[in-house]
Amino acid sequence: MATGILFIVAAVMLLIGVPVGIALGLGIMSAALLFNVTSVSFLAQAMYSGFESLPLTAIPCFMLAGAIMDTGGLSKRLVNVAMKVVGNTTGALGTVTVLACMFFGAISGSGPATVAAIGGIMIPHMAAARYDKVYATSLSAVAGGLGVIIPPSIPFVVYAVSTNTSIGDLFLAGIGPGIVVGGLLVITNLFLARKLGYVGSAEKFSFKELGLALWDAKYALIMPVIILGGIYGGIFTPTEAAVVAIAYSILVGIYVYKELTWKQLLKILDNNASFVGGIMLTFAPAFALGAVFSLLGVTNSITEFLLSVTDQKWVILLIVNLFLIVVGMIMDTNSGLIIFAPMLLAALRPYGVDPVHLGVIMVVNLAIGFVTPPVAANLFVASGLTKIPMDQIVKRAWPFIIAMFAALILITYIQTISTFILGY
Repeated sequence: MATGILFIVAAVMLLIGVPVGIALGLGIMSAALLFNVTSVSFLAQAMYSGFESLPLTAIPCFMLAGAIMDTGGLSKRLVNVAMKVVGNTTGALGTVTVLACMFFGAISGSGPATVAAIGGIMIPHMAAARYDKVYATSLSAVAGGLGVIIPPSIPFVVYAVSTNTSIGDLFLAGIGPGIVVGGLLVITNLFLARKLGYVGSAEKFSFKELGLALWDAKYALIMPVIILGGIYGGIFTPTEAAVVAIAYSILVGIYVYKELTWKQLLKILDNNASFVGGIMLTFAPAFALGAVFSLLGVTNSITEFLLSVTDQKWVILLIVNLFLIVVGMIMDTNSGLIIFAPMLLAALRPYGVDPVHLGVIMVVNLAIGFVTPPVAANLFVASGLTKIPMDQIVKRAWPFIIAMFAALILITYIQTISTFILGY
């Protein structure tokens, strides 16, 4: 009964527009006070103690680094490299959009930021090349989801903190799935481009032009090497890597490319602080929620329910995917991970589900949530860029969304896509 009241109160609050963190807090307090589940002081302690995690500081740092890199001119140089690679092929600009999202995802870690950075450059280019603007917008919105799959990824950090899983392992595990998702999006774009008559540029491929583009973008391309190489080389932790990313992006943006000013940097810091505050407001009650679920035996109940349905691991994973797709449609990525990751991991342990593999499955699912209404952050960003209504974008995005679902199925049932790089 206490669990039901908790969910009902939280759901009602969310429906009337109350922020996720406050809605969760009110739900927890209602259950605690009405059913004497625990004391208010215990809940306060659980909220506070949850922040005693150094990896948690990596989240605002990676967010800040991504914003600085975009303003500092790194994103347009990555787009130029992708253009020189595939510029003369059928549907070239669509392929460039996907590749650029993969490149930018490797330095930003955010889906909406990737849409804003790459979509802001590629949509006008595609429209000028007589691509349908709705098509260009829908592709940019879906491909932006690669920003949270390709490492470093902010949702991977959120999952790691929520479940006490290695951030480094999750980053490595995101490489294979990111390539699979990006590859299927490229194939879908090529198929549609042939059908719609979107041809490439008349320019022939040139190693010289590619070399010049690579040289111009060298400081952007070396960023993932610094971050991931530093982590796996034992030079610094993922949290320290996030701080290094900030320092590097400031130096490159201001003193190398000279496209970032101190005034712009202060504005980025202000915007980032507001956004991080909202995430932390969600984190605090989510930590307390985990403690309350433990007291109420919610995790054990979920496990018992799943066992009563079936003992087949593949069926359980299918149920989990269907559940997460719904979660992604109604809840933002970070909130979904904070609330459900610990619960699902504990419930699925009896089935032998690997924590790193589950993290990848959850992030890919919730990346699809970026483009499935009503809560679809990438669609909002893309619509804001082009002023095209969201319903029109969704109608043209379905082939790409289906491609992401196909990638999700492969990633779910072929674990080695995620874990081969970890050696198992």
